[in-house]
Amino acid sequence: MRRMMDPKTIALIGATDAEGTVGRTLVDNLTSSPNRKVYGVNPNHDAVCGVPCYPSIAEVPDEVDLAVVATPAATVPGVLQECADAGVHGAVVVSAGFAETGAEGLALENEIRTRLKGSKMRVLGPNSLGFLRPAVGLNASLLHHQPQPGSIALISQSAAIGTGMLDWATNAHVGFSFFTSMGGMIDVDFADLIDFLGEDRYTRSILIYMDNVGDAHRFMSAARGFARSKPIIVLKPGETAESARAALTHTGSWAGDDEVYGAAFKRAGVLRVHEIGDLFRAAEVLDSRRTPSGPNVAVITNAGGLGLMASAALKATDGRLAELAPETITALDGVMPAHWNRRNPIDLLANASGEQFGAAVKACLSDPEVNGIIVMSAPQANDDAEDMAHQVVVAMKGTHKPVISVLMGGQNVLSAREIFKAADIPWYTTPEAAVRAYMNMYEYTLNLELLYETPAELPIDVAPPKENLKAMIRRAVRDGHAMLTEAESKRLIATYGFPVVEEIAAHSVEEALEAAERIGYPVALKIVAPNLTHKSEIGGVALGVISAADLREAYARIINNALTNAPHTVTDGVVVERMVRKVDFELILGMKKDGQFGSVIVFGAGGVAAEGLADFSVSLPPLNETLARRMMEETQVYRRIQSSIGTVPPKSGQLEQLLTVLSNIVVDFPEIAQITVNPVVISEGEICAVDARIILDTSVVEGASVHPHLVVSPYPTRYVTPWQLPDGTEVLLRPIRPEDEPLILELLETVSEATLRGRFHSNVAAITHDMLVRLTNIDYDREIAIVAEIGEGEHKRIIGASRLTSEANRPAGEFAVIVHDDFQGRGLGSKLMDIIVGIAQEKHHTEIVGYIDATNHKMMRVAESLGFVTVGVDDGLATVRLTLE
Repeated sequence: MRRMMDPKTIALIGATDAEGTVGRTLVDNLTSSPNRKVYGVNPNHDAVCGVPCYPSIAEVPDEVDLAVVATPAATVPGVLQECADAGVHGAVVVSAGFAETGAEGLALENEIRTRLKGSKMRVLGPNSLGFLRPAVGLNASLLHHQPQPGSIALISQSAAIGTGMLDWATNAHVGFSFFTSMGGMIDVDFADLIDFLGEDRYTRSILIYMDNVGDAHRFMSAARGFARSKPIIVLKPGETAESARAALTHTGSWAGDDEVYGAAFKRAGVLRVHEIGDLFRAAEVLDSRRTPSGPNVAVITNAGGLGLMASAALKATDGRLAELAPETITALDGVMPAHWNRRNPIDLLANASGEQFGAAVKACLSDPEVNGIIVMSAPQANDDAEDMAHQVVVAMKGTHKPVISVLMGGQNVLSAREIFKAADIPWYTTPEAAVRAYMNMYEYTLNLELLYETPAELPIDVAPPKENLKAMIRRAVRDGHAMLTEAESKRLIATYGFPVVEEIAAHSVEEALEAAERIGYPVALKIVAPNLTHKSEIGGVALGVISAADLREAYARIINNALTNAPHTVTDGVVVERMVRKVDFELILGMKKDGQFGSVIVFGAGGVAAEGLADFSVSLPPLNETLARRMMEETQVYRRIQSSIGTVPPKSGQLEQLLTVLSNIVVDFPEIAQITVNPVVISEGEICAVDARIILDTSVVEGASVHPHLVVSPYPTRYVTPWQLPDGTEVLLRPIRPEDEPLILELLETVSEATLRGRFHSNVAAITHDMLVRLTNIDYDREIAIVAEIGEGEHKRIIGASRLTSEANRPAGEFAVIVHDDFQGRGLGSKLMDIIVGIAQEKHHTEIVGYIDATNHKMMRVAESLGFVTVGVDDGLATVRLTLE
């Protein structure tokens, strides 16, 4: 990707000098890129516009970093095959006529995939506009005008929308580090570009227009890896309110695509916006590096009407006006007009001076209840916007709290806007836009917090016994059942700790009578039919059965209903359940498999009213209690439970635990396609599942992957291993966590320059926060890092680490190892590497490669002892390889 995106040598296949053609536009754009060799490939020309041409890519005299393909669609598969055979590093296909045209074009895309299978060459497109990198002077696109350099990368799945956004932003004087339209995404996708741009020194934020995510697992992995260091902001068209309300149904199609995308973006630390303008505004405010820790805003204005507008906008977006501390009001009394309103919004009145604006900002920034400030100025008779801006900038020096400005007016506020821009204070022309920007910042902060939440797999010693449950599922599939019976479903969730209503299976009316006597009236009867999804729809449920006579009648009725309304259904008696006498709240908890993001979890208002209410939230497993609480807080029913008067709420944390139980089930059973637990009733503070249904995914191949159904991998507890150094020092070998950042910093700051250089293959000028985030905040599916931790008194210390990074689209990985100088030569490096080899085998890698300083004889011997073979030495760096097949 690096060679492709910053090429020294470019070949244009389809070069021509005919005016107005795609080939001519590309010739002009590519030759405007300085310090790059450009060749044409056209058998009919020796040269095009001064660019030397060759009959085929194989005859180009230099190694080609980037091939730009602009030939008819039917020729593209063969052209790309020739590029791959010639050792081209990357290709961008601007040719159209592929999947967007129908079946014939789709067949061409499939042919390209087949031809390039196993090739290392990367392909952007087809039907792409190409790409721009203004910061390095590269225009490998069809665009005639290159935007000014800047720090924003813009990726669009749609060429038309992408060029429209680029034009809008250029007119607004927004600069870019990168632009591309993705086209067909047959190879290079969002994840690849996020990986590249995440390490691009010219890029500070990444903006994406997305129609569909493509490979969801790779997108989540890449986004989670870089969201902390570079804001990622996505504009994705969503569903209408009507379609969202229709999404929550008893058939299990609760969460539509839009809700699942929203949940995925939150979990990846990505900010989602809904308007093009917001895309660029969000990039601006997040680039200021000041993000709010809460929704409490102080509004400062010289016009009361603006304050009312900001208040209304905050209320509409779940923001809050901060309650000013008494100390803040006292401080403001000393500088404000005698008749100021002494509350938030703070109205400085029409003749407010710049000094009063500054004093108000300073006082509010010192208030612990204030998370951020919106300062608004409207033109007044004695207004000096420039002085106001200077005073605000001075007042906010040293703060980490965000300040957003609203400057109404034209020429008289231009200088104030420039002052704010220089101080990284975003400015807007309306209170609503400023409030939306602030709430986007707050949502981004919350999303980043979720990245630190990495729920673990259940350790074997505390995990519920699940092999018997997997055997139950295998029997059901073998017998041709697409779903478990209600009794089997309840048994599965109860094994994991889910409270279920008391019930007894009965195969005759006499057994049902005995069961009711044991449970106690009133009871409910439900027909037992393995493949009957909705028992109530055929009259297979009887509620509120209060006596023996009532039970006999109900039993006969539901058996007859089943025979009449579902004659092909095989029934096996009934289940007799205890009726919950007093229901305070009804909930629905469940899981479904999304076509792109795998298993997703749903929580919301349950019972029969669930369909009409559409009061639910969606999240991606795995969950812990923090993630579960954040998920539930998005629903009205959870807020009602917390604030309800006259009912007994569940014990603190009980609902969170219930969701984590469901999450553990989802993580452990890729064989499950859908779980519906509805209703889950809360009665006098007690929680109980009344009904449960589990539908099976018969397509799951056992053992293919540890978590094939998850796009967020849980913390892999299975790799936690106690070990000892030769002198008996206890070492804990475990996967790295995001919160290990300070321990990794200590490791890297206390090793020798030689050890540091051996790990990173260059002199490390500074160990930055971004670098540490990249090392510690990883996706465990595509990358694993094992750290060696020891305890020194109450202080923990990391003394070594090994890492395996899986290569994109290839069953291969790259390893790296570092051991602190104080612990070298004691077997730790060998142990860390051996663990990595084992993990690579578990991931079905065919090989592992690594790069070692050729003069580091100790490390070379360790690699050789584990079976690695030196395959080459380049510039003092030895490449070692271990074949695993």
